[in-house]
Amino acid sequence: MGGVTSSTSSSSPATAAGGSSYSAEAAQALCCACVGQSTVAVEEAWGRYDAVLGPGCHFVPWCVGRRVAGYLSLRVQQLDVRCETKTRDNVFVTVVASVQYRALADRAYDAFYCLTNAHAQIQSYVFDVIRASVPNMNLDEVFGQKKEVARAVEEELARAMTMYGYEIVQTLIVDIVPDEVVRRAMNDINAAARLRVAAAERAEADKIQQVKRAEGEAEAKYLAGVGVARQRQAIVEGLKRFVPNEKDVMDMVLVTQYFDTIRDIGATSRSSTVFIPHGPSAVRNMAAQVRDGLLQATAAAGGGAATLKAL
Repeated sequence: MGGVTSSTSSSSPATAAGGSSYSAEAAQALCCACVGQSTVAVEEAWGRYDAVLGPGCHFVPWCVGRRVAGYLSLRVQQLDVRCETKTRDNVFVTVVASVQYRALADRAYDAFYCLTNAHAQIQSYVFDVIRASVPNMNLDEVFGQKKEVARAVEEELARAMTMYGYEIVQTLIVDIVPDEVVRRAMNDINAAARLRVAAAERAEADKIQQVKRAEGEAEAKYLAGVGVARQRQAIVEGLKRFVPNEKDVMDMVLVTQYFDTIRDIGATSRSSTVFIPHGPSAVRNMAAQVRDGLLQATAAAGGGAATLKAL
């Protein structure tokens, strides 16, 4: 579980300066040193530290053993550290941390002489903190608590790098990359959950449509039945005015319904061929059957033999 580090500054802090090495050597040959803005230079006399030179032009007589040992940039630099570790649920992830730091002007001696490679030092502390905190979290917790991880890294770096003359400006967890197989599995789980919700919503919509359609059909049939009942009632009341015998009225109503049925069967385009007995005798037999059925229903309902005899 190694890591790869990259930085926006390709040179080490000790050699980062405002000019090239050729111009620095040429200026030193003329016994002067030009220090750029946001940069300090470390002056040595006969190999020992002597002073820190600020921005500007300085007289450095090399003939008496003085020289510029190196330059130190005071600008904020960024170091990106990639650390591979695993979570509590045994998922390997690559955590990318961006550390923004700078050297302190009043601690230039420590920043120049105490560390050989500041990048490697920062990387080691980042590895230590991330590999100590991430294994205590599940994969989902790592994504949700990356600010806590960044804060832990920043606190550890600030405590360790201050003694070397560096200030940790900010630490960010810029990326968390699980293994490709795990990423595909997470996407599949999310897609399956959304498809399940979509299927439930579609089923609920179909249910609502069917219920509304059934309610509409029931209401239509109810109204149609009310209309037919009122039609039959009007026909019976009209016939009673001219036909005193109730039996003849019922026969005429049955004949009317019979011909209405024949008309409806012939009018629809989706009807099948129906063979029924046709003729006055058939209508008379049908009327007798309906009348007998009504009488039997009345007797079964409690009318008794007396009611049947009276009819």
